[in-house]
Amino acid sequence: MKSNILIIIPAFNEEQAIIHTVNQLKTFDDYDYIVINDGSTDQTAHILQQHHIPHISLPVNLGIGGAVQTGYRYAQRNGYDYAIQLDADGQHNPDDLYHLVSEMKSRNVDMLIGSRFFEKTNYKGSLSRRFGILYFNYLLRLIARVNITDPTSGYRIVNRRVIEWFAQDYPVDYPEVEVIAKLARKGYTVEETKVEMNARQGGESSITALKSIYYMFKVTFFALIRSYL
Repeated sequence: MKSNILIIIPAFNEEQAIIHTVNQLKTFDDYDYIVINDGSTDQTAHILQQHHIPHISLPVNLGIGGAVQTGYRYAQRNGYDYAIQLDADGQHNPDDLYHLVSEMKSRNVDMLIGSRFFEKTNYKGSLSRRFGILYFNYLLRLIARVNITDPTSGYRIVNRRVIEWFAQDYPVDYPEVEVIAKLARKGYTVEETKVEMNARQGGESSITALKSIYYMFKVTFFALIRSYL
């Protein structure tokens, strides 16, 4: 451990992108990082071992929630003050890392989300994806009284207090919206800042059209139920 900031990189079958993502982080030598290999069935584990990349390999696929929580548990046990989620597929631009950390410290919030819509960016998403994001924006305003323009963004930084909570309690799958609702309802401060998003550097998204419908219904149900617990 050489930093008080840990970058958590959940990865499932990211053999095409993981080296590119990690190489981009090497210029940020004042931050630590850990790849959570979520039971990948491709060459991801081999690549991580071959290139001596700091990682934890899960024996089975736990899904994004389980992988990310593994990272938070690692952050908790090793005493990190801040943890940043960063996608392994290269969509999250590492150039925004310093900005996220600086804004997090200056605003003194519990969670800061990197948003494609907080200010104008170069992001071009599909109509269905934009509709889903808008839908969850309204849902969060309704149930948690918080206005988050990009609630499905996985590019986010949290402080020690949230690390402690997430290490013990984190949704199994599709957690992005649900955790915002829970944090906001419990009195934690959740805000946004502008970031740029890249195209995937390899592989395919696990969210198909059918899964998108399932995702919306499931997230709505659990956000409504569990955010009140």
